[in-house]
Amino acid sequence: MVFAHDTEIALGTAAALVNTTGPDREGLPDVAALDAFFRAYGWTGRHEHTDAELREVRALRPRLREVWYADEDRAAEIVNGLLRECSALPQLVKHDDEPYHLHSVPRDAPLAMRMAVEAAMGFVDVVRSGELRRLRICEYPDCGNVVVDLSKNRSKRFCDAGCGNKAAVEAYRARKAAALRP
Repeated sequence: MVFAHDTEIALGTAAALVNTTGPDREGLPDVAALDAFFRAYGWTGRHEHTDAELREVRALRPRLREVWYADEDRAAEIVNGLLRECSALPQLVKHDDEPYHLHSVPRDAPLAMRMAVEAAMGFVDVVRSGELRRLRICEYPDCGNVVVDLSKNRSKRFCDAGCGNKAAVEAYRARKAAALRP
């Protein structure tokens, strides 16, 4: 494990949230999609199931994406801004058969605020441990998804949307085609 369990979950969830948007896609087109995201990533606490909440969550994504492109100072500035705006106060909590972990805003805080603070707390560990290079952009051409590399040897190159498989298939086909050429 590179980081604490809750940090790794926060980073993975932040990446998944950022990757719900792109130049030609909207992964959170409606409240039902936000509901599915909420369930898929194990969120608990307040969830209003409203268009207003959906807009707030969508508005968070560009700020989180910026961390993947930021240098250390800019990343710290973004993280500190999120924590300050949300009046984050880290506390150890235990719920739903989970061991103690950090929550920095109450469970009844708005969903977008909880998402912002969870991501920011994950980024705190990345920045203070000097591991910002673990936040990458997928290397598959024209993908643009963000990647959290939690591998021991820092070798993850592709996102979780199948780009690694596509790259492997393309490389295989290129090798086969080269072998058939005289």
